[in-house]
Amino acid sequence: MKPTHIEHLGIAVKNLDESIKYYEEVLGLECYNIEEVKDQKVRTAFFKLGDTKLELLESTDPEGPIGKFVEKRGEGIHHIAFAVEDTQKALDDAAAKGVQLIDKTPRKGAENLNIGFLHPKSTHGVLTEFCCK
Repeated sequence: MKPTHIEHLGIAVKNLDESIKYYEEVLGLECYNIEEVKDQKVRTAFFKLGDTKLELLESTDPEGPIGKFVEKRGEGIHHIAFAVEDTQKALDDAAAKGVQLIDKTPRKGAENLNIGFLHPKSTHGVLTEFCCK
């Protein structure tokens, strides 16, 4: 398994609407998609920058993963997502190399991607996501 590119950077924010304004008005980017991912307790907004996207993540529940992240660490980069050809194979390959998985099997994420996360304890402190269409 070898990633093809960085699919997106996930950025935890307190207020999605205020954060969208910053990325649009200050950086000149265009938000092209806003959606809620209920099982992850998050609202997301996406911006495209070349082949890479920025995903803003606002918690819909203080007890959800993004809510806990923001409470503990504040706003900021939450994860890096790598595009792979097969999420399950990428997860299996990582597990075979001793990496601790958060997801043993892919699940549906924003933009209908198949996603799976690696635990930051095994990735030098970086929450890592594999994803594919």
